[in-house]
Amino acid sequence: MAFNFDEEINRRHSDSSKWNTHDESVLPMWVADTDFRSPACITDALMARVGHGVFGYGAHPKGLAQAFVDWCERRYGWHVDPQWVVFLPGIVAGLNLSVRAFTAPDETTIAPTPIYPPFRKSAAFAGRGQINAPLQTRGQRLALDIDSLRAQLTGREKLLMLCNPQNPGGTAYRRNELEAQLALAQERDLIVCSDEIHCDLILEPGVRHIPFASLSEDAARRSITLMSPSKTFNIAGLGASVAVIPDARLRQRFSETRAGIVPNVDVLALTAAEAAWRAGEPWLEEQLIYLRRNRDRLYDAIRALPGLDMLLPEATYLAWVDASGLGVDNPTRFFKEQGLGFSPGADFGDPQYVRINFGCTAATLETAIARLTRAVEAANVRA
Repeated sequence: MAFNFDEEINRRHSDSSKWNTHDESVLPMWVADTDFRSPACITDALMARVGHGVFGYGAHPKGLAQAFVDWCERRYGWHVDPQWVVFLPGIVAGLNLSVRAFTAPDETTIAPTPIYPPFRKSAAFAGRGQINAPLQTRGQRLALDIDSLRAQLTGREKLLMLCNPQNPGGTAYRRNELEAQLALAQERDLIVCSDEIHCDLILEPGVRHIPFASLSEDAARRSITLMSPSKTFNIAGLGASVAVIPDARLRQRFSETRAGIVPNVDVLALTAAEAAWRAGEPWLEEQLIYLRRNRDRLYDAIRALPGLDMLLPEATYLAWVDASGLGVDNPTRFFKEQGLGFSPGADFGDPQYVRINFGCTAATLETAIARLTRAVEAANVRA
């Protein structure tokens, strides 16, 4: 089956936050949604649901939880009991609920850095302290230095927050790396919140996503796993996500914290999610091939430009790019002046980096690379 990921869809004058944040002189490659049309299985399901014409309060469509359970079994060899699944309108809500449900005001969270900004914000919004454990570059990967983290611990830590695959670095954690983090959680009696929203987007051949909760019964007992079809199938605007919480006590605390604050998932989002998990796999496999090609093209281009460096992401459609060699004070602002809208590295923990979204058509990527090349030339002239 062929899917057209080269299709150019004009999002500039739609309701896209990605394409409307900057003026038309700037090519937006920042927020994590792609420019690809979602698979027909999703749009067909939505059209059928819209055709019904009634949108009252909804319950989970019959078979939705089972569709997710089957997806996890098929993709990851992870057996999920449907009773463990809590549906949410977004992963960020899950991060914030986990902080509030599983830490007291005098307790601390742990998160790696650089990291997706809501990890930091969820602790700040709840008035909780946070230890930021620096990730170290090892070859082409960002990895957590457990010994360095252990040296920072004070005894007040309660929640270990993981991001696997890692955003913005693109690391897909190996079993031994996850087991080391599990050992720390066991040693300190930590609850683990694992954001695995990019789990379906593994680009590196031979690498497979391993859910943290699948490591052992103890890992499952102490964990909250956050997943969603939103990044996988470009339906982030619909807002359908899940929290997998095997332990009944943790699941109750999570649900009690959520009550009256976080709403249920709307009926169209639930429809889209079920369609994605039931029939979206052929489209996903083609998308992975396309994204891998984009990743490799961008990597080769950036590594050839003086002043820039890039890790080769094993997963996601996001590139973490070191611009410290350009000699500019604010790389994000500098690139915007050159017509490129990237995510500021400062939001993730390092202002000398930018995050580039290569989930776009090959033609858009070539335009971005041409502008990047001119930008580096302009920086060299300034120097």
